[in-house]
Amino acid sequence: MGCRVRTVSSELLRLVAVEGVIVPDLRRRLPGRGASLHPTPRCLELAERRRAFPRAFRAGETLDLSLVRSHLEELQAERTG
Repeated sequence: MGCRVRTVSSELLRLVAVEGVIVPDLRRRLPGRGASLHPTPRCLELAERRRAFPRAFRAGETLDLSLVRSHLEELQAERTG
């Protein structure tokens, strides 16, 4: 979604919009329209810059990305140390 690089779905983070909040779907079981993103802060930034989230979730409103951002920060911290 952000960097537009194709890869297998198992390497991507599935996201779902729940009441205006984008939630990481770690088990890939949440209902609703999903979108996939590489689990990196760079890919998230690119998706934000392209305004991809409202299009992917067909939402006219602003979506809250705080849960996704904090999840990616945790993943980054685990990888670096």
